[in-house]
Amino acid sequence: MGFVGAVRETTPYDGQKPGTSGLRKKVTVFKQPHYVENFVQATFNALSEKVQGSIIVVSGDGRYFSKDAIQIIIKIAAANGVKEVWVGQNGLLSTPAVSAVIRDRVGRHGEKATGAFILTASHNPGGPHEDFGIKYNTENGGPALESLTDKIYSITKTIKEYYIAEGIPDVDIGKCGTSAFTGPSGPFNVVVFDATEDYVKLMKQIFDFGAIKNLLSRPEFTFCYDALHGVAGIYAQKIFVEELSANPGFLLNCVPKEDFGGGHPDPNLTYAKELVQRMGLGKTAPAAEPPEFGAAADGDADRNMILGRRFFVTPSDSVAIIAANAVGAIPYFKAGLKGVARSMPTSAALDVVAKALDLKFFEVPTGWKFFGNLMDAGMCSVCGEESFGTGSDHIREKDGIWAVLAWLSILAHKNRVPAGGKLVSVEDIVRQHWETYGRHFYTRYDYENVDAGAAKDLMAHLVSLQSSIPDVNKMIKEINPNVACVAKGDEFEYKDPVDGSVSKHQGIRFLFEDGSRLVFRLSGTGSEGATIRLYIEQYQSDASKTGIESQVALAPLVEIALKLSKMEAFTGRSSPTVIT
Repeated sequence: MGFVGAVRETTPYDGQKPGTSGLRKKVTVFKQPHYVENFVQATFNALSEKVQGSIIVVSGDGRYFSKDAIQIIIKIAAANGVKEVWVGQNGLLSTPAVSAVIRDRVGRHGEKATGAFILTASHNPGGPHEDFGIKYNTENGGPALESLTDKIYSITKTIKEYYIAEGIPDVDIGKCGTSAFTGPSGPFNVVVFDATEDYVKLMKQIFDFGAIKNLLSRPEFTFCYDALHGVAGIYAQKIFVEELSANPGFLLNCVPKEDFGGGHPDPNLTYAKELVQRMGLGKTAPAAEPPEFGAAADGDADRNMILGRRFFVTPSDSVAIIAANAVGAIPYFKAGLKGVARSMPTSAALDVVAKALDLKFFEVPTGWKFFGNLMDAGMCSVCGEESFGTGSDHIREKDGIWAVLAWLSILAHKNRVPAGGKLVSVEDIVRQHWETYGRHFYTRYDYENVDAGAAKDLMAHLVSLQSSIPDVNKMIKEINPNVACVAKGDEFEYKDPVDGSVSKHQGIRFLFEDGSRLVFRLSGTGSEGATIRLYIEQYQSDASKTGIESQVALAPLVEIALKLSKMEAFTGRSSPTVIT
């Protein structure tokens, strides 16, 4: 079937500025005339010579408006000289799977994809009046760097026309196969493929599926995986049920839905209510004895939450425990770890592991691109962030199902005794880790929609405090003489060891002599106010004290943080909006 490329006039829209998480707006915004077309054309213009004759991937988490956007992008790609578009069946591909497809999938003539449009708004709700997003990933499988996203944004502000193919009908993305067309630049194909095949193949290369299968076959081992009606559901069915022979009853909310079943696809103790209740962590007793292991994913399956029976594993502890056990439990790492990294606000649990195992360690600003740089340079194997993101150098995105398989591998490794013996539980593994490395008690306070001027004044106050650490320590001792002294105060700045770029003003830190930390970060300054994030971390190396309640352990530092910062005086808030 033939087509011609048509030129359509357009006018710019304000605010089409993509971050490394892409362009995210309400569906009603994306549905405006030419809105998607403008942004996609601006992306192709920014990529310039890389577009002609290329292969791109177009898929996402299946949220509302995805199918419409896929058809639009296919037609714009054809008119811009793209040779082939790869689409996951039903338009579904998790963000980690897209990264794997870019890096590993090979076309019929040996070609690889040069990038992808990922249709997701991650952990945000979906539906006609909820969120949608378009994110561009590049050749390494990772999010576009700022140099490209800045260029895209610049073009969106002046765009006057876009190109679209006339003569290409909507492609049936529900059936695997190739739709062939012919245009001015030659053949153009749309290939619809099994959304799970590349990702599952990669996971089988990383993990010992036989060992995990043996664990899941033990009658005393029970499991619950909650996809929150996101795209993770198709991978859970394929991996846990078909490949690992798990009981299908272990899966919860694993049918992807455009509106995520009316829920909020964010894997935390607040939004994964059904899983939290089933694991014995709800406000009321569960209907049955909780499973041994539980996990959840967000909408596009790049985030994860790990739970044991009546036990929550913090994301900061999770990445540290994976790093500490990776070489023995995961075949992919049997030759050793190249290094480990965490985002600055994430607790220092990983630092202690790195020091004990003599591993290269990196503390980076928030943003997965910083991990990607280290991985591309062969300097980092395992990384994570406190906002439920964990990953490794197998792809260039955080990876929720990878984290679950890593934990199942550790559980399998710790339970190599014959079936029938007492299981080593998730809680056992975490408490053993604390005994070995100490415990980092950790919490995050979010003060949302604070007056932007007041928020900036608070941060300026903290910077001024850091000019005299002795005075800070005097104040601390007056508030609570049992709290350790501050050893150092700074505003976090990162010089990338790979490309030399410098990221400034990444958060204000107070580092204590006993390894504890207070971190203050500002985000979202603008007309709707700002969010102040306060991270409070108390390190306890005494094994006899690692089991105390987190709130009890953190109470003295919480008091110090609030009084030092004069939080209530500056913000007018007597309590945070959210406590994590």
